[in-house]
Order: sequence, then structure tokens, then C-alpha cells
Amino acid sequence: MTVTSAAYVTDVEYMIGYFPFQSPAHLAVAALLCGVACDVLDRYETLSYVELGCGFGYGAMVLAASNPGWQVTGIDFNPAHIAAARSFAAEAGLTNITFIEADLSTLAEDPAAALVPEADVVTLHGVWSWVPEVVRAGIVRLLRAKLRSGGLAYVSYNALPAWQSALGMQRLVRESGARLAQRSDRQVRAGFGVAKELAAAEASHLKDHAFVKMLLERSDMSQIEYLAHEYMNGSWSPCFHGDLCADLAGARLNWVGSAALLENFVELNLTAAQRAVADQFEDPIQRELVKDLCLARGLRQDIFVRGARRLTTDERNAALGRVRLALMVPPGEFQYEADLPTGRAEFGRQFYGAVVAALAEGPKTVAELLCVPGRTSTIDNPAELIAVLVASEQAAIVAGPDAADPRAARRFNTTAARRLSTNGRFGQFAAAANAMLGNGLRGPLLELFVIDRTAAAGEAPDPAVLAGDLGRHLNEEERGQMRDAIASILAKRLPAWRSIGMV
Repeated sequence: MTVTSAAYVTDVEYMIGYFPFQSPAHLAVAALLCGVACDVLDRYETLSYVELGCGFGYGAMVLAASNPGWQVTGIDFNPAHIAAARSFAAEAGLTNITFIEADLSTLAEDPAAALVPEADVVTLHGVWSWVPEVVRAGIVRLLRAKLRSGGLAYVSYNALPAWQSALGMQRLVRESGARLAQRSDRQVRAGFGVAKELAAAEASHLKDHAFVKMLLERSDMSQIEYLAHEYMNGSWSPCFHGDLCADLAGARLNWVGSAALLENFVELNLTAAQRAVADQFEDPIQRELVKDLCLARGLRQDIFVRGARRLTTDERNAALGRVRLALMVPPGEFQYEADLPTGRAEFGRQFYGAVVAALAEGPKTVAELLCVPGRTSTIDNPAELIAVLVASEQAAIVAGPDAADPRAARRFNTTAARRLSTNGRFGQFAAAANAMLGNGLRGPLLELFVIDRTAAAGEAPDPAVLAGDLGRHLNEEERGQMRDAIASILAKRLPAWRSIGMV
């Protein structure tokens, strides 16, 4: 048993999932928004992408299917994950993806490292906080060896100080579960049972902290595979942002900002009094520490660049102006408000109404949207426009060409629909590949089935017929609910799917 597998859950396989922030297009736009030069979008059709800790490789395969010209590599230490990923990729006909079984603590020095190409983008989702220090050190050596100059890295991790109040809860769940059950999924159920009993008994460290209460409530809605991998790893260790930056400096990486776009706008996250404290410091790492002490930010999603090159405001705005966006919601359902740490924010209808009307005609560049006719107010900040539209998931970045070949993406979507149709979790989130976005379109699994059936037939399916096919094992009432859900999906999503060549 390797050092990695000894410390990490291996008896319960991880769930299928897709995490949009791992998209190179999203990461590149976020870097530009933060004022750092990035050529990923200019060379998007031929990128080399590496995912460390890829699990079943679903996200990596979505990106490979959406971008046939890429070289995609997924790495995981769990042989069951790698075997399943290779089988899936072969069935989907993906020839531009390679899966490698490897221990990240030693891969940089292993002959197998020769199989890992120099990367334009490397992502780690749900890895750093859950593996021992020796593996983190191996990751740093691998990044130094394989991430090209100017390349992007994305790291998501459980962050301090937000997790400080929940350290006791996590230890209770893990230690109690280990004493009450054998398999990790049963352990985590048992552990949360103890935590909830103790919270009901007025244990101060479980009842007096809003973050802990939120975690306990969320556990009832989360998949058991997620909970097992989140809470039952022996080496779980949340960290401060500054400590991660210090570690990744060993790979010559510079911190850029957050993949959660709105988190990069200090005025949307801190009050005036809090900003006054943060503004005392020129060091951006220290300013982030101040921000982390003000926000309940349990998961940080940070972007790093190997050799950050700062842009002037004009250079940044010109680069952001070339970004293309597509509308993902019906114009009449566009939301002009959002809840932010500093309160309820309103997006001016006088400007954004005209933007939405323009996007309803088809994808547009940000530069085009900033000067749409018919508006009665103006916004001259492309960063704000992108952040509002993309962070609210009401628009998507269009990174691929208009004439992108959709065949690989549709073949993958058909394979995914066939393979996932048996799990019965129609509300589970997955993603469909799309060549125009150069990215996956995330949504409930039921949407994937509707997309595949629509693309295959060339027209929208009958909701009742599709519900009958998918819901053969459901009762009549449940099939009726599925029929209504499919009808709603088609009404709300079909125009957007057509605008990006999804169907």
C-alpha cells in the first residue's frame, strides 16, 4: 500500500461529478479579470490539460470530448477509478485522453512521469486538503516539472479560518464512525448520527457556530460517496491561503485570484470598515487573510500562474472585450438580483436588460455587449459584466469556434447517458460536452438524457414518452413528475442549447 492510499478513502468509490471552475476557459477569463496576462484563450484549440486526482475522470472526459484538438491527461492513485475511466473513454471513442494510475507523492521522480506532457493547465479539485504532507510535496515537484511557463494551475481546498469552528465536528464524525462501522460510507453515516445527537444535546461546539450547523444540515442532502471522501480521510487538514501560496512558490507559482469570479471584487465582499483594514496592506496575501477572516469561505478555489505578467487596465479590458458569451436562461427569467456577503445586489435593468436582449439573438463578445443599442445607462467595466453574467450562471463563456465539430461531444453525451441511466439519480449533477463552449454544460442528470435524445432525433422529444423510457421503474405519480420536469427543461433550456450547437 502506498503512502497515498494508506491515508485516503479507497473502499468507497467517488461519485461522478463535474466542476465548472476546472474549465481552462473559465480559469483564463478569471486570470484576465484579475489583471494577469493569459494566452490560454488564444491557443484554446490545442491545449495540454492535466487533472491531478481525476477520480473517474468524468470532468477530464467532458473537456476532451468538447475539445478534440486537446491533449488531456487524468491522474489518480485508485486503480478502480482509472480502469473505469479508461473503459468509459474507449466506449465514447475519445482518442485524445490518457489516464495514468500513479502515486502523486512519487510521480515526479517515477519513470511514469514521462507519460505526463508539459501542461498549459493543471487542476486539482478536492485533493490538497485531503492528502498527507508527503503527497503535497510530490504535487509541488510535479507542478514544477510539468507546468509550462505562463501556465495556469487551479487548486480547491478546505480553508482556514472558516473550518476552524468545524475541526471538532470533523474529528468526531471520523473517529466515531471508525468505531461504529467498517466501510467508509457506513462510517460517515454513523459518525454524523453521533454528531447530530450531540448537537441536539446542546454541545456548545456543535450548536453555537453557524458554519457547523450548515455542514450538519448539508449532510442530509449530500451523496454518501461525497461525505465519505470529504470526512473520512486520515490526513484531512484544512490550511490557510498564505500557507498554500508558500508551498506552491516551490513550483514557482504566483497566486492570481479566485475562480469564483465575484470573490475578486473586494467591494462586493467586504464592508467599508473591513476594506479600510485590508487597505492598510500592499501584500495581496495579507489582504486575503483579512478577507478570509470576514467571510465564511470554507472552500477556496484559487488560481495560480507560473510567472504572472501584470496587465495595464487598458490591456486587461481589451482582452476581456474579446471574450464571447452565450445566454443560458430565457430572457424573461433573467435574475437581476443576487445575495452577496455585503447584502442584496441589484444589476441595473436599464443596462442588463439590453444586454440580455442582445444575447437572446446569439453569442456576442463582451465588447459588443458594452455598446449594445437601446440601453439607457452604461457600464464600461468588462470585468463586472463578465462576473455578473457568468457567476450567476445565466451566461456561459464561448471558447470554441462557431464551426466546431460537435461529433465527439455528442458521442460522449450518448455514452454518458447510456452508462448513467441505470443509477436512478436523475437529480444528480453531471455535464454534457459542448464543442462551441469548449466546455461542459453542467446540470441535473435528467438534462443530459434530454440533450442526448434531442440531438439524436433532431427535434425535442415528447416528455411523456421520454419519461416512460427513463422512468420504467417509477410509479405513475413519479413518472408524471418526471414528464413535467422534462417539459420544463425543454421550455427553459432548448433555445440556449440550439444557440451553442448542443442539439
